[in-house]
Amino acid sequence: MHDTKERLSQLWLFALLNYLYADVLALFDIVGSQDPAPHLPPWALLGAAVLMEIPIAMILASRLLPFRANRLANIIAGAIETLAVISMQFVYPLASGAWHEHMFASYIFFGTIETVCTSVIIWQAWTWSGVEASS
Repeated sequence: MHDTKERLSQLWLFALLNYLYADVLALFDIVGSQDPAPHLPPWALLGAAVLMEIPIAMILASRLLPFRANRLANIIAGAIETLAVISMQFVYPLASGAWHEHMFASYIFFGTIETVCTSVIIWQAWTWSGVEASS
């Protein structure tokens, strides 16, 4: 049986790989389009870097942090990533009409997987009892 630390670490790795592949497909879409590539301001690039660093750090943190810090970090990081995905892949594109029609299905597909995964992370951390952590 896998312990919760290992399970959370594996879920973060799964989420990270989905984030990365969704970004790769988005880059293929930008490169293949006739539109000029968007130039993001430094604050947007920093925000993207922070959002990508969270799951990277949580892969390791989930295995190394003690119970209370681990539980809290997973709940907070999971909530941040869930809200980011919902706002960037669902709310903003639908509200602004910023979808590329041929990418719509893949954004919904990856966004759904990412949201489910981070929601499971939050649930696993929320329901994690100190009994397992002490054994």
